[in-house]
Amino acid sequence: MQTEIGEDILGTAAQWVAQGESVAIATVVETWGSSPRPAGSRLAVSASGRLAGSVSGGCIEGAVADAAKQTMQSGTPQLLDFGISDERAWEVGLACGGKLKVFVERLS
Repeated sequence: MQTEIGEDILGTAAQWVAQGESVAIATVVETWGSSPRPAGSRLAVSASGRLAGSVSGGCIEGAVADAAKQTMQSGTPQLLDFGISDERAWEVGLACGGKLKVFVERLS
C-alpha cells in the first residue's frame, strides 16, 4: 500500500473518486487512554491501495484499511472497536492501554 501524507485528506479522497476510484473514509470517533491519533483523525483508502492520513498506526491501520475495502465493496458502514487493557499493554512493552473506535464509510 502506498501512503500519501497531507492535510487535505478529504480533498485527496475526492480526487481519487474523480479519477474513477472507489474510496472509503475512516474517522476516529472515540479514544480512551493511550491513542496515537485524536478523535477526528481520518484515513482515506482507495480500492487500489492508496492511503492518505492516519487513524492509528501499525496493525490497527492495516485492519482499518482491510475493513475500508470491505466497506467499499458492500457499501455498509462499519464501527470498528480496538483496545488493549493496561495489564496486556504492560506485557507487550507499552506504558498503558487504550481504546479506539473508528467509523468507516464509503465515499460517494
